[in-house]
Amino acid sequence: MKKYIILFMAFLTTLLSCEKDDICVEENTPSLIISFYDNDDHEQLKKLTNSYIWVVGMDSLNNYNNNSLDSIAVPLNLSENATKYIVENNAIKDTIEFNYSRKDTFISRSCGYITIFENLAIGNNTTHWIKDTEILNATIENETFTHINIYH
Repeated sequence: MKKYIILFMAFLTTLLSCEKDDICVEENTPSLIISFYDNDDHEQLKKLTNSYIWVVGMDSLNNYNNNSLDSIAVPLNLSENATKYIVENNAIKDTIEFNYSRKDTFISRSCGYITIFENLAIGNNTTHWIKDTEILNATIENETFTHINIYH
């Protein structure tokens, strides 16, 4: 009988010492969503043609090389308050800089922290093919809606 009680106590101790597996199902740090519109008709989406996009001083973003897209999701620099991109449209390059402040937010033990970007502003940019820009949402906390429209 003692043997069963000891076995039961060992089983109970093992069972109670287990922790629940934490799996992160929350979103990660959101990307900046940019949509491209026709400069003559601000309601009409207009695709980039033969586009290339890269961060200044880094490699290109492979998802956007040689594609025709009307919207993109690009990551912002997590360690700086600005990110500068070169966007090529049909062999014409423009540079656009995004300035922002960063706020780290704790999500959960399994997910850790994400960065939310606030006070989004457009810094220096060239206007070879980009004609105008419009900030729709200056706080980047999800990837549900477009944050910036670029007109070309």
